[in-house]
Amino acid sequence: MEPGSDDFLPPPECPVFEPSWAEFRDPLGYIAKIRPIAEKSGICKIRPPADWQPPFAVEVDNFRFTPRIQRLNELEAQTRVKLNYLDQIAKFWEIQGSSLKIPNVERRILDLYSLSKIVVEEGGYEAICKDRRWARVAQRLNYPPGKNIGSLLRSHYERIVYPYEMYQSGANLVQCNTRPFDNEEKDKEYKPHSIPLRQSVQPSKFNSYGRRAKRLQPDIESYVCRMCSRGDEDDKLLLCDGCDDNYHIFCLLPPLPEIPKGVWRCPKCVMAECKRPPEAFGFEQATREYTLQSFGEMADSFKADYFNMPVHMVPTELVEKEFWRLVNSIEEDVTVEYGADIHSKEFGSGFPVSDSKRHLTPEEEEYATSGWNLNVMPVLEQSVLCHINADISGMKVPWLYVGMVFSAFCWHIEDHWSYSINYLHWGEPKTWYGVPSLAAEHLEEVMKKLTPELFDSQPDLLHQLVTLMNPNTLMSHGVPVVRTNQCAGEFVITFPRAYHSGFNQGYNFAEAVNFCTADWLPAGRQCIEHYRRLRRYCVFSHEELICKMAACPEKLDLNLAAAVHKEMFIMVQEERRLRKALLEKGITEAEREAFELLPDDERQCIKCKTTCFLSALACYDCPDGLVCLSHINDLCKCSSSRQYLRYRYTLDELPAMLHKLKVRAESFDTWANKVRVALEVEDGRKRSLEELRALESEARERRFPNSELLQRLKNCLSEAEACVSRALGLVSGQEAGPHRMTGLQMTLAELRAFLDQMNNLPCAMHQIGDVKGILEQVEAYQAEACEALASLPSSPGLLQSLLERGRQLGVEVPEAQQLQRQVEQAQWLDEVKRTLAPSARRGTLAVMRGLLVAGASVAPSPAVDKAQAELQELLTIAERWEEKAHLCLEARQKHPPATLEAIIHEAENIPVHLPNIQALKEALAKARAWIADVDEIQNGDHYPCLDDLEGLVAVGRDLPVGLEELRQLELQVLTAHSWREKASKTFLKKNSCYTLLEVLCPCADAGSDSTKRSRWMEKELGLYKSDTELLGLSAQDLRDPGSVIVAFKEGEQKEKEGILQLRRTNSTKPSPLASSTTASSATSICVCGQVPAGVGALQCDLCQDWFHGRCVSVPRLLSSPRPSPTPSPLLAWWEWDTKFLCPLCMRSRRPRLETILALLVALQRLPVRLPEGEALQCLTERAISWQGRARQALASEDVTALLGRLAELRQRLQAEPRPEEPPTYPSAPASDPLREGSGKDMPKVQGLLENGDSMTSPEKVAPGEGSGKRDLELLSSLLPRLTGPVLELPEATRAPLEELMLEGDLLEVTLDENQSIWQLLQAGQPPDVERIRTLLELEKAERHGSRARGRALERRRRRKADRGGEGDDPAREELEPKRVCSSGPEAEEAQEEEELEEETGGEGPPPPLPTTDSPSTQENGLEPALGASSGSSGPFPTLTPRLHVPCPQQPPQQQL
Repeated sequence: MEPGSDDFLPPPECPVFEPSWAEFRDPLGYIAKIRPIAEKSGICKIRPPADWQPPFAVEVDNFRFTPRIQRLNELEAQTRVKLNYLDQIAKFWEIQGSSLKIPNVERRILDLYSLSKIVVEEGGYEAICKDRRWARVAQRLNYPPGKNIGSLLRSHYERIVYPYEMYQSGANLVQCNTRPFDNEEKDKEYKPHSIPLRQSVQPSKFNSYGRRAKRLQPDIESYVCRMCSRGDEDDKLLLCDGCDDNYHIFCLLPPLPEIPKGVWRCPKCVMAECKRPPEAFGFEQATREYTLQSFGEMADSFKADYFNMPVHMVPTELVEKEFWRLVNSIEEDVTVEYGADIHSKEFGSGFPVSDSKRHLTPEEEEYATSGWNLNVMPVLEQSVLCHINADISGMKVPWLYVGMVFSAFCWHIEDHWSYSINYLHWGEPKTWYGVPSLAAEHLEEVMKKLTPELFDSQPDLLHQLVTLMNPNTLMSHGVPVVRTNQCAGEFVITFPRAYHSGFNQGYNFAEAVNFCTADWLPAGRQCIEHYRRLRRYCVFSHEELICKMAACPEKLDLNLAAAVHKEMFIMVQEERRLRKALLEKGITEAEREAFELLPDDERQCIKCKTTCFLSALACYDCPDGLVCLSHINDLCKCSSSRQYLRYRYTLDELPAMLHKLKVRAESFDTWANKVRVALEVEDGRKRSLEELRALESEARERRFPNSELLQRLKNCLSEAEACVSRALGLVSGQEAGPHRMTGLQMTLAELRAFLDQMNNLPCAMHQIGDVKGILEQVEAYQAEACEALASLPSSPGLLQSLLERGRQLGVEVPEAQQLQRQVEQAQWLDEVKRTLAPSARRGTLAVMRGLLVAGASVAPSPAVDKAQAELQELLTIAERWEEKAHLCLEARQKHPPATLEAIIHEAENIPVHLPNIQALKEALAKARAWIADVDEIQNGDHYPCLDDLEGLVAVGRDLPVGLEELRQLELQVLTAHSWREKASKTFLKKNSCYTLLEVLCPCADAGSDSTKRSRWMEKELGLYKSDTELLGLSAQDLRDPGSVIVAFKEGEQKEKEGILQLRRTNSTKPSPLASSTTASSATSICVCGQVPAGVGALQCDLCQDWFHGRCVSVPRLLSSPRPSPTPSPLLAWWEWDTKFLCPLCMRSRRPRLETILALLVALQRLPVRLPEGEALQCLTERAISWQGRARQALASEDVTALLGRLAELRQRLQAEPRPEEPPTYPSAPASDPLREGSGKDMPKVQGLLENGDSMTSPEKVAPGEGSGKRDLELLSSLLPRLTGPVLELPEATRAPLEELMLEGDLLEVTLDENQSIWQLLQAGQPPDVERIRTLLELEKAERHGSRARGRALERRRRRKADRGGEGDDPAREELEPKRVCSSGPEAEEAQEEEELEEETGGEGPPPPLPTTDSPSTQENGLEPALGASSGSSGPFPTLTPRLHVPCPQQPPQQQL
C-alpha cells in the first residue's frame, strides 16, 4: 500500500528568479540566461519587478465558459486501477444478484485490489492456504501483526475475491456462497464508478436491489439444462437473462437452494461481462455554463464549506495534503470543476492586446507590446514559432484556465516538447510539480510499471493529460520531483520535455502559451522521432519549420541561424540516406509537391502519423494514402513501378539552402574580423568616421547579436563623434568672441588632454589640425601674460586688455585668473576711495559691509589691508551708534527728548547713513510737535474735549520718547472715563439699548411713532448707534458749548410738540379692551411686533399707545414708590401705583435730582469737556425749571385746598379701626360717588368708609411668606367697592396740572412734585378699575414665577453650601427683574433699591403724598406735597456749561 496522505512529504522547491528591470526587458534572453540552472529542475518560477502589473483585460461580463468535471480519485493512476478492479468485481457480484460491500479492517477500508495482487504474487490462494502465509499477506498490506488479521483477510478473500478470480480463470467453483454479503451490515456498499453523478446519490442498502425470476412457462417442454441435458423438473429450471440458456438450480456450481429473484445471468455470460476491456478514460464536460462571477461564487463556497473556514485562511500545506489524500482515496468521491484550455482567441486574453477592437490607454499599450505578454512572447524575433503562419491554439495563441480548489492538471509534457510559460493573473495560488527532461523516460517507466493495466488499454496515456501519480511515489522510485506555489502576478516556465502537473489552491485565473527558442530545435527533432514511434499526430511539421527558416536566413537571429544550420545539415543527410534507399528499391518516378499547401491530414504517414514535408512515397493505384520514407514498405502491396516519390526540394536545392544558412551564421565572423582590424589599427591605417559608421550600420542591418566587439565599435563611434562636436564647438566659440555662451570654456590642461584623446582614437578626424592651432595661440598668450604679471605694478589698462584677449581665446589659462584678480583689486580700491570721500553721498551700512566682503576676495596687498582696516573701524563705530539708537527706539523705559537730542547730535559726525538714527530723529521731531499740540490745547479758551485728549494720548504712547505731559493727560482721560461710567450706571438701565448721551438729550422725534419705534427696535438689535444725530449736532458742534445748549433747547421744544402730536395720533387708535373693534389701519403695535388685544393690555400714560402687559415693565399697586412713615389705607386707591410709562417713553432709570446734582459737582472738578456733561447740565437746568413751576402750581390756593381735603380723607381712612383676624369679604354695593360742595363732604367720606371694618391693613396681612398673595387677593376683592372721583377738579385747575404732568413725564429725572400732581389728577377722576385688574393679574403671574425662581435659587444655595463653596450669591442674577417694579417679592425689590442707591448715590423713586396727624401739617399742605428736596424755596439759578451749581443739602449716603 502507498503511504497515507498524512505522510505526504512536499518535494523540494524549484528555483525562483527575480530579474532586474534591465534583465526583464529581454524575456527570451533572460530565460536563456537562467536555463543552465532552471532546466535541471524542469520548471522554475519568475517574479517580475514589483511595479510590473499588467491590467486584467478580459471582458468579465461577456466571459462565459463550460468547465470540465474532475473526479479526484479517478485522476491518480494507481487509484484508477483499483477503481477499475472494483468496478469489475462489483459488476460480477451484481450479475450474481448481490451488491459489492467492501469490508473495513482495522478501521480502514480493505484494499481488495492490493489483496488480490499480493495473493497472486505470493503464489495463489491454494499455496498461501497450504503454507499458512496469510499473516505475511497482512504484513504486506501494512496491517499490524499479532491481531489474527491474516485469518480475517483469508475470510474476506474467500468470500469476495476468490469467486471472481475463479470466474476470470474459467474454472468452476467447488463451493461458492451466492449471497456473501447478507450478514455484513457494517461493510460499506460499493457503487461502481461508471454510474454517472454518483456524488449526488447516497449508497443504497442491500435490500434495495430487486430480483426478477425468469421461470419456464408450463407449456414449454423443449428446454433442457445445459449441464445435464435433461428437461425434467422444469420448476427448478433457470433461464439466463443474457443468452437464454437453461440451467437446473441444482446443476450449478455451487447449487442454488431456490429460484433467485430479479435478473440472473449464467456463468458463461458472467465471464464475458467481467472480461470486457475498460473504456478509454477522459474528462466529461459540465452541463452548466458559468460566468467568472458565478464560478467564483461556487468555488469560494465549496472551499469555505469543505474546510469550514474563510477561503483566504486555509493554509496551502493543508490543501496540498488534503488533495493527495483525496486523490489516493477509494471510498471518498470528491468532484470539482476546472475551466481549462479556454481559447483566448474566442474569449479574449487576460493581457491587453493591440487590435482594432478597442482603443488602449498608454499604460495598456505598454503592456500590450511587452515581451512578457503571452500573446507576444511566442512571436518574438528570437522565437522559432514566429515562423509558423498558422495560429496554433495553445502554442502560439494562449489558453485560459479558471480554477477552483482541488482542480488539477495531470502529468504531461508540452506538444513537440516545447517550452511553456504560465502567468497567474489573479486569485489563489497554483501548486506545481516538475520533473526535469533527463528523468522524463524514467517517470514514464515508473508509471507503466506501477499501472500496466492503464497503459495496456491506452499506450499514449501520458499524452492525454488525464493521469496523476503521487510525487512521493515517483520520488520513492528515484524520479526527481520539485514543487512551487505560483502566486498571482508570477510566471512559471517549463522546459522542453519536462513533465509537470499540479492543482489549484482555490479560485484563480491563469493564462499559458508555448514558445520555442534556438536551443529547442534538437529537442523538437527528437520529439518527432518519439511521436513516430508512438504513432502520434504532430501539431506542425518540424521539417517544414526548418526549411521555412532556412529559406530566409537573413531574417534569422545569428544564434538561431547557427542552430537552424545544424539541424538543416542533419536533416539533409537523413534525406539523402532515405532517398538512396528508395532508389535501391527501384522507385524512380518522382514529382514535386508543395506540401505546405496541403492540409495536414492529407500528408500524414498512414503508418506513423508523421506530417510529411520534404518527401513522401505515394502510389498511383492507392491515391488515398502516403507514407514517409522511413516506412516505404508499409504503403501498399502494389508494384514498385506504381509507386512514386513526392518531394518538396531536390537534393541539389537543399545544399544551396544549407549554404545560405552557413553564410548567415558565419557572416558575423567576417564582420567581426573587419571591426577588430579597424579598432586595433592592425594594418597601420586609421579608418575614417564614415567607415566605422558603415560597419555599425552593417551590424544593425544584419541583426548581429549585441556582442562585446559591437559595443566597442559603438563606444568608439560615440567618443569620436563627441570629439568632433567638441572641436567644432571650440572653433565656433573662438569665432563668436565675447558673444559666445559662458560655462563652455575648457582649461589649458583639458585642451591638451583633448588633443591627446583625438590622436589616440582609431579614427581619422580633420578637426585635429584646428585644435592644434588653438593650442598654439593659447600657449603664446600664456607667455605674454606671465611677462605682464612679472612686471607689476602694471597699468590697469594693460591688464584689462590682456584679460579681454584671453576671454576671446575660449580656453581658460591659469595666468588669466591672476590678471582677473589684479583688475578686481584695482577696481575695489577705487570704489572704497569714492565711498569714503568727504564730498561723496553717505553710504549705507549694507554698502560698507558689501565692500568688506568684496575686499576679502580681492588679491591681498598693503593698500587693500589699509582700506579694509578703515572700513572696519568706520563700520564698527556706525554699528555701535545704530545699536544705541535701536535701544532707544525699542526700550521699555523711554528717554527724555534732551537725551535723544544729544545722541543724534553726536551720531551726525559719522559719514554713514544710519537708519535707526534717522528714525530717532523723526521720533524726536514728532515728540516736539506733540508737546506743542498739548500746550496749545491746554491753553485754549475752553477745556479740551475728551476725544482730543484721547487722540493725543494714543499718539503720545506710540512715540519712543519719554513725555511728562503724557502722564497728566492719561490721568485726565482716566478721570473723565470714570465720571462717564458713574453717570451711565446712574441713568442707564441694565442692558439698555441707549447710550448715555441719548438718554440725557431730549427725544426730538417723539412725534413720529413709526420713526421712534423703528429706531428703538434698531437699538435693541444693535443696528443704530448714533448719539446726537437727532439733535442735528456734528462732531465739531459737540466741541462748542453754545451749540450744545442751543440744540438742547430746540430739542426740548420738538420733544414736547412731538409727544402732543403722538398722543393725538394714539388716542384715535381703537382700544384693545373694547368689546368690539373695527378694522383700522392705525392700530397699536406692541414692542414684540404684535397687536395688543384683550385683557392684559396697558396704555402708556404719556404717549397713549397700547402694549402687552407681559412685554413691558408694569408698576406694582401696593409698592410705595418711596418709604412712608404711615402706611396708606387700602381704599386710598389714588395713592396706588398705577402709573405706566412704556419703554419708548421711559428710556432710563430716572434718578432723583439730588443724585444728578452730585454728578454735576464731580463734573465741575474735571479739566475735560464731555458731551455727556454738557447734556447733563442742560437736563438739570430743565428739571429745576420744571420743579419751580410745579411747586408754584402746587402752592396755589385752589390746589392747596384740594391737597388738604385729600390729606384729611386719607387720615380718616388711616384712623379707622381694623379687626384682628381678616374676615371674609362679602360683596357690598358701591358707595355713592363724591360730589362737589362743602356740606356734602362728610357723607362722601362716610360712603368711602362703608364696611371699613372688613379691611385689613397691609402690615397685618403681609408678615409671612404669603402676605403678597393675600394682598393681591384683598385688592381683587376691593375692586367692586372702589368709588370716585374723591375730588372735584375744576378745568381751570386740571389743565395746568395735566400740562405740567406731561412735561414732567418727558424728563428723565425723578421729582416728588411729579408724583404729587399724579395723585391729584387721579383723585379727580373715577378709578381705572380695568387697569387695576390688569395690573393685579400681571402681578399675580409675576409673583408666581418669582417664587419658583426663589425656590430654585434656594436649592442652589444649599447645594453650594453642602459642597463648601464660597462665592457671590447668585440671587441677584437669578431674580434680576425684566420689568421695573414687577420682578418679585417686596424684600427682593427693597434689596435692589438699596443696591441702586449705593451705585447712584442715594437716588430712588419719589414718595407718595404724606399724611400727617398734627394740625400744623394740615395747615401747611404744600410742604408735605413738595417734600424736602432742597433747603431753599427761592428761585433756582440758571445753569450754564462752565457755571458751578450749588449742591443742595443731602443726606450723607447720597453724596457722590
